[in-house]
Amino acid sequence: MAKGSRFPAEWVSYTDPVTGVLVTQLTRWKAHNHHLYFTENGCYAEGQRLLFVSDRFNSVNLYSIDLRDGEIIQLTDLQSDADDLAVCLNPSGTKAYYRHRHQVISLDLVTLDETVLYELADNGFHIGQLSCSADGQYVYTTLTENLSHRFRVDLANGYVGHREMMEARPLSRIIRIPTAGGPADVVLEDNCWLGHVNLSPTNPELLTFCHEGPWNLVDHRIWGLNVRTGQTWMIRPRKQPHEMVGHEYWSTDGTFIGYHGFREDGTGFVGRIRPDNTEEEEIEFPFRNWHSHADDAFSRIVVDGRAPLTTLLIWYRCDDGRFSEPRVLCEHRCSFHVQKVHAHPRISSDGKRLVFTSDRNGYANVYVIELPEDVSVLPTHTA
Repeated sequence: MAKGSRFPAEWVSYTDPVTGVLVTQLTRWKAHNHHLYFTENGCYAEGQRLLFVSDRFNSVNLYSIDLRDGEIIQLTDLQSDADDLAVCLNPSGTKAYYRHRHQVISLDLVTLDETVLYELADNGFHIGQLSCSADGQYVYTTLTENLSHRFRVDLANGYVGHREMMEARPLSRIIRIPTAGGPADVVLEDNCWLGHVNLSPTNPELLTFCHEGPWNLVDHRIWGLNVRTGQTWMIRPRKQPHEMVGHEYWSTDGTFIGYHGFREDGTGFVGRIRPDNTEEEEIEFPFRNWHSHADDAFSRIVVDGRAPLTTLLIWYRCDDGRFSEPRVLCEHRCSFHVQKVHAHPRISSDGKRLVFTSDRNGYANVYVIELPEDVSVLPTHTA
């Protein structure tokens, strides 16, 4: 099918068998469909539309779903066997930027016109995830040396080569690409595997990035960078040997960075901290999970449990400032077998709903839940 093609609503709702919460499956196709990586807001048009990536018709493409009536529009026309797309929105929600193979492309979400903003001439590197600056003037990404000739690398499908890449210390760069057109420039270069560039949603000069690799072995995971001064610094340093902290994301007001982590004894925690490492707040839990996300007030926190705990759990802040016991929100039954079937739960900017991906029926599809106001309707999690 071609870009601009429209498809009728595919959504179907059901009552979660564990909690009774109403869950809506937005996509139904015998191919993988997933929302954007959880650090990226995929909602635009005043929250009425949601971006998602689909492999339908045997080619990866970007689509948009109308959250009022379920109608789906195909936004790109890629005849491609590429494994996935990296996608981000500009702050106004008028354009999406996506990486396809060796190009970074701008897509007008109204006209569907496309412009190549950047093309990687050197196939000795890979382009990473994308993030747009708060002023909309730049798209940032990473370039990482391709070392697949030295050892097997298949990061999207089981993190194959993950430790080997970290230990090889590939040449990596963080670059910024003007959204109005023009040459890209390098803002950071290092012989260290750099990834997960994530721009502050309010300060165009501030971003986080990570040192990639197994979290318990990498020197330090979460870093800050001021692109004007070039200063870099550790965010939320380790408190114990081999402590694992990561999956960092910004609050939408730009004041805090959220994260989660694990210790060697198997206990876990979710937390938030300001970029200058002040006002840290963390909540303990005695199990492993895959990802976490919180609303701006850090008053509702969602994690996706790791098998055999195949549910989404949620904490609510009580009137006295403390947090409730974790409550079960719904089953996710997600396999996490490859990146595109990770749950990646994300609370919407208005705090009213949660979007996640699951392959509970064999194929990854996009799901949404209206978050209940009253936590007491949800069952308490029991270990």
